[in-house]
Amino acid sequence: MSLSINTNIAAIDAYNNLNNTSNAMSKTISQLSSGLQIQTAADNASGYVIAQDLQAQSNGLNVGITNGQNAIAVLQIADGAMNQQASILQRMNQLATQASNQGAMTSNAYSAVNAEFTSLASQLNQIANSTSFGSATNTLLTSTQTLTFQLGAFNTGANQVTVGMNATTLGALSLGGVSIGSGTAALSAMGAVQAAIDNISSIQGALGAAQNQIQADIANLTVSQQNVQSAHSTLVDTNVAQAMTTFSSQQILMQAGTAMLSQAQQLPNLLLKLIP
Repeated sequence: MSLSINTNIAAIDAYNNLNNTSNAMSKTISQLSSGLQIQTAADNASGYVIAQDLQAQSNGLNVGITNGQNAIAVLQIADGAMNQQASILQRMNQLATQASNQGAMTSNAYSAVNAEFTSLASQLNQIANSTSFGSATNTLLTSTQTLTFQLGAFNTGANQVTVGMNATTLGALSLGGVSIGSGTAALSAMGAVQAAIDNISSIQGALGAAQNQIQADIANLTVSQQNVQSAHSTLVDTNVAQAMTTFSSQQILMQAGTAMLSQAQQLPNLLLKLIP
């Protein structure tokens, strides 16, 4: 390296090194203070894109877990209502069986049991018409319908669960107009009520299976969400131990660079000693 008064190459080189160290140190300080090694696309373009996708998936899985819990709540509301309906049907079956014992029944007895039977039928229908989720119009048991629940982060069939919901009104259970006002009517009512009991039990069985499926889906979503969040953290979050090691090295380089720049700036003064 030639010695020159007008151009101090050593000082320029020391300054460039010090500037690079300062920039690197600023980046490390930013990573440590924010806890993030990727804050913008400029930090790591491909990593930033992957991180955004992982964050979107993690958020979707988190909402999917909540959706699954809401889905179970819907099915439990329907199942609880049908439990009450099943109890009513059991009582209606007892009354129909009692009324079928024609030899021990009187007209007054028929009137009494039929009044209770009719009242129970009305209560059965009222439960079906009033069972809803979220609002009075969002009824669950008034019509045959398919409920679709979104249990995942993406719009695919694998991320959705469909549950068939059958109506349990008097009409749907074939109990409309059924009475036990006579022995013959009571015998007919026995068959209709027992068929309705089987129908309700079948619907509840399907809902129970659906609840178990959704519970399993929630457990899987929970594990998946944890793993995706872990992958996102590994990619985006600052490795504090590593960053602190780097920061310590940069501090030493800053001190050394500052000292060397100061020394390099004194070189032109030394040249004056060569002038007689």
